[in-house]
Amino acid sequence: MSESSRNDQAKPRRSAEADAELWARYTGKTGEDAKASPVHRLKIASGIADGFGLHMRQIVQPDELRGQMLIKGVWRIGMDRVSLPDGTAPWAQTMPSRHYADRLHRFDWLADLFTQGDVGADRARFLVDDWIDNFGRFDGFSWRTGCAADRVWNWLNCGAALFEVGEEAVRNARLDALGRQVRHVLALVDSEVEPSVRWRGSILGVATSICLGRGKGLDQALMRLESECTAQFFPDGGHVSRSPARAVRCLADLIALHDLLVRSERDEPEFLPRWIQRVGGMVAFFRSGDGALPPFNDGDERWPEAVDAVLAHLSQAPRKFSVAPKSGFHKLEKSGTLLLLDAGAAPELPFGDHAHAGALGFELHDGPARLVTSCGCSPEVDIDFQAAVRRTGAHSTLILDNTDSARFTSNDETGLLYPEGPEGISAKRLEEDNEIWLDAQHGGYKATYGLLHRRRLFMSGDGARLTGEDSLARPVSAGVSESDEQIAFAIRFHLHPTVTPHLAGDSILLVSDYGPRWRFKSSHAEARLEQTIYLGRGIAERSEQIVLNGRAHPNSDGSKPPNCVRWAFLKEQAK
Repeated sequence: MSESSRNDQAKPRRSAEADAELWARYTGKTGEDAKASPVHRLKIASGIADGFGLHMRQIVQPDELRGQMLIKGVWRIGMDRVSLPDGTAPWAQTMPSRHYADRLHRFDWLADLFTQGDVGADRARFLVDDWIDNFGRFDGFSWRTGCAADRVWNWLNCGAALFEVGEEAVRNARLDALGRQVRHVLALVDSEVEPSVRWRGSILGVATSICLGRGKGLDQALMRLESECTAQFFPDGGHVSRSPARAVRCLADLIALHDLLVRSERDEPEFLPRWIQRVGGMVAFFRSGDGALPPFNDGDERWPEAVDAVLAHLSQAPRKFSVAPKSGFHKLEKSGTLLLLDAGAAPELPFGDHAHAGALGFELHDGPARLVTSCGCSPEVDIDFQAAVRRTGAHSTLILDNTDSARFTSNDETGLLYPEGPEGISAKRLEEDNEIWLDAQHGGYKATYGLLHRRRLFMSGDGARLTGEDSLARPVSAGVSESDEQIAFAIRFHLHPTVTPHLAGDSILLVSDYGPRWRFKSSHAEARLEQTIYLGRGIAERSEQIVLNGRAHPNSDGSKPPNCVRWAFLKEQAK
């Protein structure tokens, strides 16, 4: 690697051994290199496809800014940044980490280069051809099923600009490499346990049948896709992972297939428009004042353009609702103030391997200004950071004795950890005289500590006041605790990086970069500010959090301090 490349790293490089250990720990079986038996090699080596009968259309427009950076030779993924001003292919260098290499080999960035005119298009085609020369026959790391499936999808999305330009031999080489990878993915997808890989495989089956197969195998591919839709979406349209970002990605995929079916003049199956409308309704439910999504579970702040793009393709306006009971979310919204409460249990297997233990955590926004959030997440940032923010302390909720509200257990099939519970999570809602109350609780601490966490929220009719009460109560059915030892707890409110807090006597002033000013007050004597991080924008950003520390009595009914803490967010009126 050149000297300029070394100097451009955003953080110290781990040793190869440490990086391999980290990768194995946090990716489990999905991170293991692919293996190709002689039989499998015969399956994927069946010659060049006949060519495209139809090309895909991009539903979500590429990122022009990233395209500009790539043309300059700046390759940034999460916290790693590599500069290659000489035009060298990035995989020709020693890459910062396996995580970086994984994101690189998925080609999520390819369409961005095509936004840069002829220069960008030439560069994009050069990189695809170079990758084929180096990895196009087979490669254990980059041919892992999920990585290969994403790469094929990203190539297909570039359409004629990639596959219909260049000399015949070059075009045939691209087509041959594409065909080999498609056959590889489709041969393995039914044995995959990772839901996102099964989803991408089912989407590819339909797309390649229409684009390359002239409809051959389409009925079977549609049956597989229908089965995955039923498995991966709640009846209300939410993704069973409880991640809004996953829902919008899946929705874009379904819309792309719907477009292919319409343009190929084939009958569309009844399930496809039904799920598009349902999932679209949930994406609209989560849409924030800035047009993007909240970073619940393993989701990030998806860029507003992506949300706009998928919602624009709905055949009718999505229905409006405030409660998503199957997905486990409640929404309070008044005069531009928005609160989203996570009141659902962790997803069941196999969908919980990336889920968070954030029971009763919430997002608070004022128009485009994000105020209270969690530590967020993003597939771009390092995998150890992604793992760390799954814990309860990374969410705007109460944590007792520094213990997660949902117990993390090993999934033997994938080698990853998933959260179970919490038990007894629920929320009741009351709307009266233009005001809204939520009364939620969970029993995640009941078995170990004999206490229930209850969170009550109230939003005023003008949206200028959110008051809350967090309490820890021992249920009568649990009897009296033999121990009188108090238990430490903390209530955390993670602030978005665009918020600057100021200690102001008995309150904390919150000033958003977007203009709104709010004030936090609490019955608790010592509200503190502590540093935290935020990953929801694809990088690790420093931010701050409000922390209320206390010690709970094990036999309290939760009606008074120290087991009851009241707090409020109050909007400052513009002068």
